[in-house]
Amino acid sequence: MAEVTRLILLVEDDPDHELLTIRALKKSNIANDVHVARDGEEAINALFGPNAIRPQLILLDLKLPKIEGLEVLRRIRQSDATSMLPVVVLTSSDEERDVVRSYKLGVNSYIRKPVNFNDFAEATRQLGMYWLVLNECPPLS
Repeated sequence: MAEVTRLILLVEDDPDHELLTIRALKKSNIANDVHVARDGEEAINALFGPNAIRPQLILLDLKLPKIEGLEVLRRIRQSDATSMLPVVVLTSSDEERDVVRSYKLGVNSYIRKPVNFNDFAEATRQLGMYWLVLNECPPLS
């Protein structure tokens, strides 16, 4: 099994949101490498394929092509290899059912993407400080 690295897996299909997220992470001095999966299928392949990665954090959008974000989350939580990886839903969805379903499937945190870049950058900074600096992940077997 792959070892957990200081890598962030960003699962995001919108190129503008991808660039904003990476820019906000850099602006916050979060130097972790970012692996981008642009749809749910790419995310599944990144986590379970022959060259599987074990990121320190998964930032997961819900509205994805090929395999929706909630299904990606379900598969992450079903596998012993990935079940304890921190997953933060980072989405523009404001549907209450998405929040409820995400938590029922075991998401660690649910964040709505702020529309304003400065607000988005601040949310990303706080997210990075908590999940990548302060939080201690459980060891994976």
